Order: sequence, then structure tokens, then C-alpha cells
Amino acid sequence: MTVHHAACDGASSTRFLHAWAAAATGAEGPPPPVIDRTLVEDPRGRLYDLFAKAMPTADQMEHVKMPDDHLFATFTLSKGDIQRVKDVVAGEAGRRGTVPPRCSSLVATFGFIWSCYQRAKDAGSSSGARTFLCFPIDHRSRMKPPVPAEYLGNCVGAAIHAAPEDQLAEAGAGGLFVACTAVAAAIEEAVGGVGSPELWIEQFKEAGVAGTGMLTVAGSPRFRVYEVDLGFGRPVKVEIVSVARTGAMAVAEGRKGGGGMEISRCVNPIQ
Repeated sequence: MTVHHAACDGASSTRFLHAWAAAATGAEGPPPPVIDRTLVEDPRGRLYDLFAKAMPTADQMEHVKMPDDHLFATFTLSKGDIQRVKDVVAGEAGRRGTVPPRCSSLVATFGFIWSCYQRAKDAGSSSGARTFLCFPIDHRSRMKPPVPAEYLGNCVGAAIHAAPEDQLAEAGAGGLFVACTAVAAAIEEAVGGVGSPELWIEQFKEAGVAGTGMLTVAGSPRFRVYEVDLGFGRPVKVEIVSVARTGAMAVAEGRKGGGGMEISRCVNPIQ
């Protein structure tokens, strides 16, 4: 399946897959899509120009070279694994005498992967330079007025936060605490209306100038991709192959259920 984000976001594309699967198997499908772009208001009329000027052209995106030496790996965190991350973060907060971050399963998963990735990528770094994590937030229910969940289009914003590279790369509880605190802060700022398209672009630029990079996220455990049965049974494996080009980490619910999460990365073998 190929999706162009000028047409829709991940929530819309996977809703389409669930509708397709229902039609193929005779099951009850989701409500029909709502196709009305006026539902997403842009009172100042600036969004198109803002993103059109900031984003690379389609030609530039399509001609990014695929690395020959990278490996695609998938890791599964069970519900127990995620709970252990939460416990470590809470314990580290107690040791530091500070209030622990709101460590949901998503926060624990993103924080764990971010810290591990940074430790593998920059072992021994002591620069203190900031590096960023960016992941999408669905704003349908947060719009004023709210946009229907069935809206077919793009209605996502960016949750972005930075953390010092050397602190993220700390082994053990220290790196996990720093990472999860930053992820929780990104969510709070995104849903609290602190972020804005202008700020997102500035943060992307800061990451580019600093040369420390930005780890991005594709997918969501809420999409329930392992429940898409097109008549052949549930998928054995779902992959977001575009992460080989973008460097993002792909996220889905655990294929065996039980509250776990699946994370895929395409990286250099030494990382």
C-alpha cells in the first residue's frame, strides 16, 4: 500500500484498510469517511504557504538514495517490558526527588527506543548538544470545533522535544528518565496548544543546523494494523518500508496482542 500525505494521514489510510477488510470478509465496517476540507479551519490562511515553502519538493523526496548497507530490524516490547520501563523511570524520579513524568505505554516505548538509539549512535558523546524526537499527534478531537474521527484528510500536528545527547545516552535509569521526561513534555505541549506550525519548522531547522538530527515516528499502535483481515487471515508481519528512506522508527501494536508494542528501525549495522 502506498499513501501520499497530500491526500490523507495515517489515521485515514488505516481506516480505509479496515473498511476494505470489512468489505472483503462481510464484517461490519467503520462509518463512511467524511470528505470536507473546510472542517479543518485555517483562519489566517497561512498553512499552505508555510509548509509549501518549508518542505522539500516532491522530486527531492523521491530521489533520496536508499542505503545499501542498512539493516531492517523489528523489536517487540511486551506489556511487562513496558511496565519495567515505567517502574525504572518512577524509581529514578524518586531518587532525584522530582515528580515523575506521566509515563504512559507510548511514552515508555518512545523513551526506551530513543535512549537506546542515542546510546548506540553516539556512545561516549559528552557534547551536551540537543537532539530531537518528533512524532505525530491526531488533532481531530482537539480542534475547535472538533473534527469527526471519520475525517478523510490530514489533521495531525507535531509533538517535538529536545534532550541533551549525552544525557539520553546514559546507560540504565538515567537515560530512560531523560528520554521519557522529554517525550511526556512533547505530548503535554502538543495537546496543550503550546506548539504551532511555525515552531515546528524552527525546531526542524535547529536540528538541521546543530547536526544532531531528529528521530521521527511513523505509524501508531492505535491503527490496529494487525487486525486488518482481507480474507486471508490476520497479517503475519506489517512493515512501513518508507522508514528505510526517512530514518523514522515505525510503531504498531504488538502482533500477538496483550498490550505490547512493535518497533521497527532501519539503521547502519553498527548501530
